[in-house]
Amino acid sequence: MGKSILDTLVAETAERLVERKRETSLRDLEDRPLFGSPRIDLAPRLRRDRLSIIAEIKQASPSRGVIRSEFDPRGIAESYDDAGADALSVLTEPVYFMGSLSDMETARQAVSIPVLRKDFIIDPFQLVEARAYGADAVLLIATVLERNQIAELLHASHELQLSALVEVYDIHELDRIDLDLVETLGVNNRDLHSFEVDLNHAPYVLSHVPDRIVRVAESGMKTARDLASVREAGIDAVLIGETFMLGPDPGEVLRRMRRECESILERASKP
Repeated sequence: MGKSILDTLVAETAERLVERKRETSLRDLEDRPLFGSPRIDLAPRLRRDRLSIIAEIKQASPSRGVIRSEFDPRGIAESYDDAGADALSVLTEPVYFMGSLSDMETARQAVSIPVLRKDFIIDPFQLVEARAYGADAVLLIATVLERNQIAELLHASHELQLSALVEVYDIHELDRIDLDLVETLGVNNRDLHSFEVDLNHAPYVLSHVPDRIVRVAESGMKTARDLASVREAGIDAVLIGETFMLGPDPGEVLRRMRRECESILERASKP
């Protein structure tokens, strides 16, 4: 079997990481103004009496190419915040997603809600980068990590006072995670090897995790009915990017979908 796009993404991330470590020391990162700023705990912001929304800022993706040619991270962050997003996810992978740490720093400075660094985190150095550029949380993708790496990165995140959203795809990946260390678990509806989407996937996998863990469904949700369905399945939060980013005003798309979702759930609750 040839290399998948996921294999390529991780390999190229590792190559760039060697160069970044050569150019920037840990002391350089720790000296950045945002490194010492207080962090916002992600999990309590996502477990509420309604479906929480992590709104994503990304310019491109491997499956779609450029999503948004006019890209203003600050304006998008403010639009999401005004629309009631519970947290932001910011892509920092530079090639296939056209993201950057600067995009995340810009978003952090624009809002007061939690900011998640979304990237292919494989090394504790990237956690220090995340804190230095203002992240409150990081994404850890179990598919690209070994069990010992997941544990190491979770412990390092804790030491840096960063929340971690641990993402799985295959239900068997739960066996590689010490769930006692996990507060927030996400399941990607998109197969990261084939990029095919199954909206029933996240609710199924998340039904197998302890109730104390905050449950997040990721990818592929495009309608208010999709949101209502995952909420009815006991999901705490969703992470949505492309559906919002394709709209002229991402925050307005979020606002409309939340309003329609709550209307669907309200109607469903009536006898």
